[in-house]
Amino acid sequence: MILLLSSPLVEMVLVPHGFDVADDHIVEQVAAGDVVITADVPLAAQIVERGAIGIDPRGYLYTEDTVGEQLASRNLMQDLRSREIVRGGPTPITAVHRRRFASALDRILTKRKRDK
Repeated sequence: MILLLSSPLVEMVLVPHGFDVADDHIVEQVAAGDVVITADVPLAAQIVERGAIGIDPRGYLYTEDTVGEQLASRNLMQDLRSREIVRGGPTPITAVHRRRFASALDRILTKRKRDK
């Protein structure tokens, strides 16, 4: 099921098929202060570098202070999985994660509104 939002604040963009094409488009379009919701840590590192705010679906913020460590951890886990030292991925998203996400997003948007 695809949910299409009707809002002047939301834009749907179709990009050509290909590896990281959507990520590349997001990075090209993002501006300082934009909010990007993603679980993709390499994408988060790129948008933070451009001054955007990143948040993952579990409510963790990607910031200049944290994204390097998050990227290193992601790369380590990917390496351990490829060597079959570790199996599986992250745990399923829980109600606690959803509340953390909603709270973090509310704080970000409230601060942006207050700063304008």
